[in-house]
Amino acid sequence: MQNCGCAQQNPMVQNCHQQYNLENMPLAMAYVPWQHFHQVYEPDKALSYGTIFPELNKPFLGKRGVLR
Repeated sequence: MQNCGCAQQNPMVQNCHQQYNLENMPLAMAYVPWQHFHQVYEPDKALSYGTIFPELNKPFLGKRGVLR
């Protein structure tokens, strides 16, 4: 059994593995909605955008290190 780090974050928590029974918990659960094929990009455009689905084309509009 490895130390989960709870004691370093909160000294009041002791034996977090026994308290929360982490060994029996699932690693992760994901929700992935069904992708509907309404329209797709042509191969050359898809390669430049990084996706064939226009619905997933979300260009990054932020600036590095600046809060919006």
